[in-house]
Amino acid sequence: MTARAAADRLVEFVRSLREHGIAVGTGETVDAAAAAELIGFDDREQLREALAASVLRGAAQRPVFDGVFDVYFPAAHGATAGTDQQRPETPRQLRDALLDALVSGDDAQVRALAAAGVDMFGGYGAARTGDSGSGAGSGTGSAQLSGWSAHQTLSEVRPQALRARLREAIRATREQGDGAGFRDDASAALAEREAEAGIAAFTDQVRNEARRRTAELRGRDRIARHAVAPQTELVTFTSATADQFADLRRAVWPLSRKLASRLATRRRRAARGQIDLRRTVRRSLATGGVPMRPVMRKRRPGRPELVLLCDMSGSVAGFAQFTLLLTQALSDQFSKVRSFAFVGRTDEITHLVRAGRDEPENLAARIHAEADLTRMGMSSDYDGALQTFVDGSSDALGSRTSVLILGDGRTNGAPPNLPALREIADRARHVYWLNPEGAGAWGSGDSEAHRYARVVPMFECRNVRQLTRVVGRLLPE
Repeated sequence: MTARAAADRLVEFVRSLREHGIAVGTGETVDAAAAAELIGFDDREQLREALAASVLRGAAQRPVFDGVFDVYFPAAHGATAGTDQQRPETPRQLRDALLDALVSGDDAQVRALAAAGVDMFGGYGAARTGDSGSGAGSGTGSAQLSGWSAHQTLSEVRPQALRARLREAIRATREQGDGAGFRDDASAALAEREAEAGIAAFTDQVRNEARRRTAELRGRDRIARHAVAPQTELVTFTSATADQFADLRRAVWPLSRKLASRLATRRRRAARGQIDLRRTVRRSLATGGVPMRPVMRKRRPGRPELVLLCDMSGSVAGFAQFTLLLTQALSDQFSKVRSFAFVGRTDEITHLVRAGRDEPENLAARIHAEADLTRMGMSSDYDGALQTFVDGSSDALGSRTSVLILGDGRTNGAPPNLPALREIADRARHVYWLNPEGAGAWGSGDSEAHRYARVVPMFECRNVRQLTRVVGRLLPE
């Protein structure tokens, strides 16, 4: 790679990192260029670590960095070379070869088998013509393909079908080396974890290989933009996968500690109050009328009460569940926290949210199972929900109460019941609406968000970063 090509590649790489939410400034870019010049491009893993040390500011950014790095600095170009052994021709042969490679711990062979699997089964799009003799997929007019699919490859190879065989092979190998002591339950569980880790490693290699080849066909920028998963704090609540929500749940407690520290600091500063002009002038008499030491009015702000009113229907439930866990973790910042959920009607779930701290992954299921949220169906009805909250939960609102309404404002054709929302706003000190949909969608289709936003302040909260910014700014005063 020429110096000019290397510089252009590095600039594209940094630009892609920024698009994925990793703040890389000019200084970090210069450091990365100096590191790349010193390390060179021959040792790819050394280059990876040097660039990571130059531009990253936290371990949470590393998965995104690695995904973008693999697109812009791939291990190979074109079809990769075959395995050291005879090339497998069928999914079963590939699985058998993979079993041997995983048991022996041959990482290079695992990578080669992943490339062979993508080569044989991963191509899709236009019909392939010609044959370079390298296999069923490689060299067969790959430039005419639309792309390479990891899902298609894994569906054919089915590496999970190896799990039981791999576990037994690992146990047999360990028994030969360690004796009968490997036969206890703990060691069997260890073999199970090793088998799962090996299959996961092969799956990751298949995904990396498919992404690399597709990037060559369609362009690195496009593939990096769509194929690399975003940072956890930038994952959109309404489209998050189960694995991403598990990551979000793990992020609740560290995030809550950071927010609690920030809110406590702000409260200490606010306790000083404004300047007491009369006492300041009186004190200035001792310094010839010059107010050298202003006197501040002392404030004793009490901790506010917090009420959450959460839409638990559809994909909005994930956003509501995460916010419930976050605010419960922040409960020390409030004198009282009460939580309510609704689909068609509203019911209090404070006790369920408190219990959910020990088992957060099942919180939404428990709320749906134990709370009285619906009259019929699972579509949100803001008309009935707001009215039942006003009629049955008036004791939750007061002059010290801040209310957070969590929902997308989509009424499924029911009336929006603006009078009930106005009554909530009149009874409470503050009411804020957090909406997991983008502001551009407010008012589209059955959304009444634009009308609700005229009654109470509404904020877009599509991901953790936006939610953190809003909660940190609004609560508590």
